[in-house]
Order: sequence, then structure tokens, then C-alpha cells
Amino acid sequence: MSSQKFQHRKLSTRVAEYLKEQIFKKNYKRGEHIPETEIADELGVSRAPVREAIKELENQGLIETIPRRGSYVVDFGEENLKEIYEIRILLETRVLEILIEGDLLDEEDFSHLEGLVEKMLAIVDKNKSQREKVVELNRVDISFHKYLWKKSEREMTRELLGRIYNQLKLAMIVDTHLEEDLKESSRTHYRIIEALKEDDIEKAHQALIDHIVSFNRELMERPQYELNL
Repeated sequence: MSSQKFQHRKLSTRVAEYLKEQIFKKNYKRGEHIPETEIADELGVSRAPVREAIKELENQGLIETIPRRGSYVVDFGEENLKEIYEIRILLETRVLEILIEGDLLDEEDFSHLEGLVEKMLAIVDKNKSQREKVVELNRVDISFHKYLWKKSEREMTRELLGRIYNQLKLAMIVDTHLEEDLKESSRTHYRIIEALKEDDIEKAHQALIDHIVSFNRELMERPQYELNL
């Protein structure tokens, strides 16, 4: 990546975005060391913005720094992942309840959300590798969910969900999705929208669980991932 691309925005922010993209593309895997000097040389920047970027990604739950050893992509055990999924569902279910109870979505919001789902379905039909498709789908998927979080007007919940979402993306198994699985996973967003339109909290809750399971099917179908909800 050319260093010129880093000129117009704060360097550390641009470096953080680059590192996050590399992590989500699995170019840096869970538990892998983050080489500060190598990244600085690659991007044509000093080590200072790289260190700042690492701190930013620590705050987002993606990187951990171990004294005298360096910085690493966060790794976590099976039980930790199960707990993270349960917390995400509990928090995001509450977001859906707030949206319904407060009547916070209008036709313009629903149109925007449906447009994001259409974008996901278009990504599945692209002539790209499954890995590339999943990376793009993840990007639009988080836009869908962040839109709902923002409309709920619960700032702390938004921050917690953002951190949790980042950690779950690290756990996603991206090489085993079939094209039809990707389409079905994308379509599950429509069920969330439908439940919100109908002001049906129970239906919204189930649609959210179905969506999360479908996007992480191989991981979630393991026996240890029976969720306690």
C-alpha cells in the first residue's frame, strides 16, 4: 500500500484501518505477533503511528500487548467465544426491543436497511473467491447492525457491541461457506427487518439468533455452542 494514501487523514487512524483489514482477512491470525517495524516499513511511516494504531485496536478488542513480548492478535478459547455470542445476542436483542418500543424506525430507515441486504446479495453473485466475498459481506453486515445500534440512541451499548462484534469476526470460519449459505445468511437480515416492521419483539429476537447462527454455522453447530439464552 502506497504511503501517499496516508497523507490526508491522521496516520494512526489509517494504519489502524489497514491493520484491522489485514486481521479480518486472516493475514494476521489469532495469536499471531504484530511486527511493528515491518508494518512501518511496508507503509512508509514511522513506528509511532503504528504503536498508536495498535493501542486503538486494543481498545476495539482486536489486539493485546504483553509486556516485554510485544503485541498479538487476540486469541480466546471456545468457552470465551460462547460467552461473547451470548452477550452479543442479549445486547442486540435489547437494541431491537428499544427500536420497537420507541417506534424509532420509519420507512426511510427500512428502505436503507433493505438496500444493505440487496448489496449483500449482489456481493454473493460477484466473480470473487469465497474469502473475498465473506470479507465484503462482513463489511456490509456490520453497517447493517451499526445502523440499528445508532438508531437505538444507546451510546454505551453501541460501544460494547462494536467491541464484541470485532472479536466475533476474528472467530468466523471463512473458508467453509458455500455460495448458497452466503445467500441464506444475507437473507436472514430481511427477517429482522420484517419483525421490526411488525413491532414483534419475540419474532425479532428469534430472527436475530437465526441470523447469527447462519453467519457462523460451522462454529455454532459444535455441541459446546448450545447458547444459554
